[in-house]
Amino acid sequence: MPDADLLTPDEPATEVAPPTRRRGVPAFLRRPGGALGAAWLVVVVLASLTAPLWVPYDVTAQDLGDRLSLPSADHLLGTDPLGRDLLSRIATAGSLPLLSSALMLVVAFGIGLPLALVAAERPGRTERLISRATEVLLALPATVLLLAVIGIVGNDIPLVMAVFGVLLSAAVYRVMLGVAQTVRQRLYVDAARVDGLGSVRVNVRHVLPAMGTVIAVQAAQLFGIGILVVAGLAFLGFGPGEPDPSWGFMINDASSHLFDGPWLLVPSGLVLALTVVAANELADALAARGGAGARRRSRRARTTTPAPAPSAVPAADPAPVPDDAVLAVRDLRVSVVDGPDLVTGVSLTVRRGTVLGLVGESGCGKSMTARSLLGLLPDGVEVSGGSITFQGTDLVGRPESELRGYRGSKIALISQEPMVALDPAFSVAAQLTGPIRRHRGVGRGEARTIAAQLLRNVGIVDADRILGSYPHQLSGGMAQRVCIALALTGEPDLLVADEPTTALDVTVQAEILSLLRALVRDTGLSVVLVTHDLGVVADLCDDVAVMYAGEVVEAGSTAAVLDGPRHPYTMALLGADPHVPDGEPVPERLASIAGTVPSPGTWPVGCRFAGRCMFATDECRTPFPAVPAHGGGLVRCVRVEDLALHRISWTPEEAGAEIAAVDVVPTEITAGGAR
Repeated sequence: MPDADLLTPDEPATEVAPPTRRRGVPAFLRRPGGALGAAWLVVVVLASLTAPLWVPYDVTAQDLGDRLSLPSADHLLGTDPLGRDLLSRIATAGSLPLLSSALMLVVAFGIGLPLALVAAERPGRTERLISRATEVLLALPATVLLLAVIGIVGNDIPLVMAVFGVLLSAAVYRVMLGVAQTVRQRLYVDAARVDGLGSVRVNVRHVLPAMGTVIAVQAAQLFGIGILVVAGLAFLGFGPGEPDPSWGFMINDASSHLFDGPWLLVPSGLVLALTVVAANELADALAARGGAGARRRSRRARTTTPAPAPSAVPAADPAPVPDDAVLAVRDLRVSVVDGPDLVTGVSLTVRRGTVLGLVGESGCGKSMTARSLLGLLPDGVEVSGGSITFQGTDLVGRPESELRGYRGSKIALISQEPMVALDPAFSVAAQLTGPIRRHRGVGRGEARTIAAQLLRNVGIVDADRILGSYPHQLSGGMAQRVCIALALTGEPDLLVADEPTTALDVTVQAEILSLLRALVRDTGLSVVLVTHDLGVVADLCDDVAVMYAGEVVEAGSTAAVLDGPRHPYTMALLGADPHVPDGEPVPERLASIAGTVPSPGTWPVGCRFAGRCMFATDECRTPFPAVPAHGGGLVRCVRVEDLALHRISWTPEEAGAEIAAVDVVPTEITAGGAR
């Protein structure tokens, strides 16, 4: 597929948003609590780690003639019961709780965070196994275990805190799992998977940055807890022995001199309290910066789903796969694991250089069918039957590592929400050049040149400026053009466009459709287009499949289906379409369909549209096969011949009339609504 000179959209895009500077003081430092907390922690860390270089006295030096003295020029914070300088001892003692708490954080997040990422990526058995293991850790009595470890290894505080980090990893896992599961549902993560990124790179490049605020908040809070634990152990006598200083022992020592030396408790207690408060203030500031990102997500409750209703009898042998077919889907079934079917018996064929439209109401299974082509089904949903043959290879059941070889380079995706399909943390250049280098094996400079050309190909005039922009600086139409360029980085043969114009205004929709039309015309690209808009289908698609309640109810060439619909549902959709062809009178009322699409697990036996169809009879509520129609297409209606014979179409009801199921009696039929 060529990179340049072939794509000539009808109208180039000229709107450009100037990039703005993103540098400045971090948001959490603009809050007084965050700024003061960070400043205090920096001072304490630097003072403690560099204490041997600047403290005025040796921590063991005693002056019994100057016991329990108040602050003075010689001793800025006073002295302890043995005449030792409090400033020197407090500063020197700070390194142990700070470093031990940092070690605890490394262990806790080093275990809990990777486990959360793995469990979020592999729901089901893997996630349940990891969650059960962490629940065992959460059930263990931490205090008893720490005292047992001290009894074995002695007062080795770093080792004790490392063990405490292992216990805390279970809590870290529980918090991070909910966040990781939420992030992995974002469209730009799916886009990264479509581009062929492996699991590790998806997590490192896209998932972890989105979790950064939550990680920082939890780390700041646990750091304060760690400092309190170290001080508490030293207070109980499980810290460094005399004469080595520790904050906990100094507070213990001060508690025995509350009457003869009350000042002794102030310096050590205040430093400990301010350090813990600073850590919590920093956490609060980070949480405010991230909005609701630090809130814990409740895990989804498992609910019992009703057993799926029997489906209609499938059609006879599907039409043979033509020689120029890029994609052939046969008898596809998509189901919830241990739950109802979401899509059943779907058979589709996409020929080279053509566009297949999937149309129907929301909840009919269009997007689920489209996403199954790339293996990007939601967690807990799987392809449970049928085949998806792409260029002679059946993709069903292929391992994730093999599917990554198809995503981006052979099959690409355009989502319906361009502003969330692009990662807000990276510039347009970074998001385009990465896939280009990976798929085409070129250097950084050449990748940027190709990226600029791709932007020009999709109608962006000022490509160099857009490359330096971030997603939030783009309009919806510009962002969708960038998404199309991103989909073309791997030179795919098949493009899956999931309602690419839904979130755009009418003018921009026309530009995007013009661009897609140019891509198909000039490059031979094949497209599967998911849409609600029959006008888009008529304008862009060569073939169309009408879906209802998880199955294809009518399929064929676009001209044949739209000019001569055979299924009542297709008739109703066309009757409800407000677009009127030139030369035809504008109707006073549009057709309507009473009720809603039945949800999976509640599909009726026989025709799934029978409960809303004005032509339904008892015969429609028994299993029946789909029948050939429109040349190589099909229609799934038991009354198709009867309706065609009497030239019946779906007509608007009178104002105030209710739609009810009716029997069609030949002698009462008029041709007034015939197409």
